[in-house]
Amino acid sequence: MSTRWASGGPRSRVRAPAPPVPGRAPVPEPAAQVPQANRDADPSADPSTDPSTRRTPRAGLPRLAEQVGAISAEWAPTAGRIVLGLVFFWFGYHELVQPGGWTQYVPIVSESSSLAVILVLAHGWVLFVVAGALVAGIAPRAAAAIASVLLLEIVISLAVTGVSDTVLRDLGVLGLAVCLTGCKNQRLVLRG
Repeated sequence: MSTRWASGGPRSRVRAPAPPVPGRAPVPEPAAQVPQANRDADPSADPSTDPSTRRTPRAGLPRLAEQVGAISAEWAPTAGRIVLGLVFFWFGYHELVQPGGWTQYVPIVSESSSLAVILVLAHGWVLFVVAGALVAGIAPRAAAAIASVLLLEIVISLAVTGVSDTVLRDLGVLGLAVCLTGCKNQRLVLRG
């Protein structure tokens, strides 16, 4: 292997790079090790302080995008859980206040029967309790699992009459509930 003298500073032998081999990726040369005594005396000799080798933090839009991504990854399950809880509060409240308006969605039972009203009221209470658990962060994965079962029941009972915008909307909400069932790391959770 050929050697040459390095230019500048004290004379030291430096190996010339090996010629490239066709069909083989070049092997990077290891960084020169600077003895600790030399680093203390001359900080510019330390490769970690060399501006050309130091990693500069990203600036501008890419850095902002990274920060937003980190925050959303941390808080998205919590936001999804609270929004799902608010949706359940909304529908649970309306089923409890006006059960007659919801009896048409009860399958098999006649919508004018008192059994349909009782089923809507029971469904409204379950929605209301699950909503409270989701928003307050009480057993969030269990509450999301119950929400998934409720939404699956809703999607199936609506899909029996045919696919509609309502079925597709509830299918999307079901997807959110299923995703929340698998989220282990949540913020704003009450722990026992």
